[in-house]
Amino acid sequence: MKRALRQLSGRRQAMSPVLDSAALPDIMGELKEVRARLPQLTGVLLATVDGLVIAHDADGVEPEGVAALTAAALGVGARLAEATGQGALLELLSRGERGYTATYAAGAFLVLTLFTGPDVNVGLLHFEARRAGSRIAALADAQLRRAPVPGSPLGV
Repeated sequence: MKRALRQLSGRRQAMSPVLDSAALPDIMGELKEVRARLPQLTGVLLATVDGLVIAHDADGVEPEGVAALTAAALGVGARLAEATGQGALLELLSRGERGYTATYAAGAFLVLTLFTGPDVNVGLLHFEARRAGSRIAALADAQLRRAPVPGSPLGV
């Protein structure tokens, strides 16, 4: 997880690889499972670190806009963590009047963003989101190992 967000928050050397559509049903299944485990979720979004939407299940938000804002927030969060001596950015959590927005690594090129109501158990949110991010990373990494991407910063 630490390596992944260090990659996410650093300077981009190449565009993120695109997932094959064959991986999407499994990824959508994982998004549905995390929503089932956390009934306070109002939406989920999976995007690349570049801000491109991969999958989403969220009503009332513009996925493309949220993905772009997530990419920008990663950059600001990484700079803040570095400037304050906190080390590499691991995740982002934002609390508003009507709930939380939380962003987690899902491999080297993907981020998982969750939207919740105000009554969510934040510890459970972190636990389930980290677990879902790891599973999505495994799905994405397995697909990327089958189809290497030239110019990838990780040499995948």
